[in-house]
Amino acid sequence: MSNARAEFAPDATRMRPPFKFAHAGHADWTQGAQACMQQLGAIPSTASLGFLYVSDAFMSELDAILAFFKSATGVPNWVGSVGVGVCATGVEYLDVPAIAVMLAEFDPADFSMLPVLRTSQDIEALPSDAYFAVVHGDPANNRMQDLIEGLSAHVTSGFVVGGLSSSHGETAQICGSVVSGGLSGVLLSERVKLATRLTQGVSPLGPRHHITTANKNIIGSLDHRPALDVMKEEIGEVLARDLRRAAGYIFVGLPVRGSDTGDYLVRNILGVDPQNNLVAVGELVEPGDELLFCRRDQQTAEDDLLRMLAAIKAQLNAPIRGGVYYSCLGRGQHMFGVPNRELGLIRDVLGDFPLVGFFANGEISYNRLYGYTGVLTLFG
Repeated sequence: MSNARAEFAPDATRMRPPFKFAHAGHADWTQGAQACMQQLGAIPSTASLGFLYVSDAFMSELDAILAFFKSATGVPNWVGSVGVGVCATGVEYLDVPAIAVMLAEFDPADFSMLPVLRTSQDIEALPSDAYFAVVHGDPANNRMQDLIEGLSAHVTSGFVVGGLSSSHGETAQICGSVVSGGLSGVLLSERVKLATRLTQGVSPLGPRHHITTANKNIIGSLDHRPALDVMKEEIGEVLARDLRRAAGYIFVGLPVRGSDTGDYLVRNILGVDPQNNLVAVGELVEPGDELLFCRRDQQTAEDDLLRMLAAIKAQLNAPIRGGVYYSCLGRGQHMFGVPNRELGLIRDVLGDFPLVGFFANGEISYNRLYGYTGVLTLFG
């Protein structure tokens, strides 16, 4: 399942303008922030929620950056994250100091801030009428998948979208103030027009296999055959002779139960034991689970991104006012070969609309934490 059932519908009363947004790359955050303010221009009185994404190079100045934008815009509510890269319409700032900001104009009755969730018990206190959640998470919280599933079960659409903060050092999220330790963001009502979709970045090498023996994250056999033998057959003779070389290209996909679009969770292969024919993967698995081997592939990533964009475009019956995009830190130019290709394709297909986001250490869509994916959410 990868698309929210909410679809855009035309507003018969008036055409609403796009959200104000800005982005700037600069080694000095004060100059980058001032450049953003110049791009934003006059701040609409209806601006009610700010999205702020900041390169991890500015991690130590995050409090000051947030305070600056609160004061300069007059917008009181902010959500966002630090990342190893940030992005905006048609542009990617990977491993360079940059800021991206967007001012959403939601009716104050249609959203509420989602305070930091650290345990499943925190979810019980949330408003019962929330429809959809946009979140940012602390990768150090080892309950993250449980939090995502719990929040998904709480919101009436079942959809949670967002990403885990990424950094070369410490991480932090923004939810009114600079926060950390859990999952936080904003809850939206059903009256907010939106659409969301997920794109994968790898392609399956062969059929699905059944895990027949496993212990935690170590797989002993697939389809009653030694797991490493099956893996070697599928990745081909050249990579099978040099398994270390395969590490950056070959992954496992774990099909999502109940998905109506064939989604699967991509996880790293952590290691192999040639003596005992074992394969260790970056996820706990059990006998009976399904698994497929996948390859990271630029053309497949482009094809699937274009497929996703065509599908979300078909949902739109009104102009896009703004959007957020959460891509894996392994995507961008690492996957697409050249800078700005990933964000450029989004602009090419959907047009020149306000879009901000960041490169995450795990992407959230529906009720799952993914890897090597891109999650796009559009607001109408």
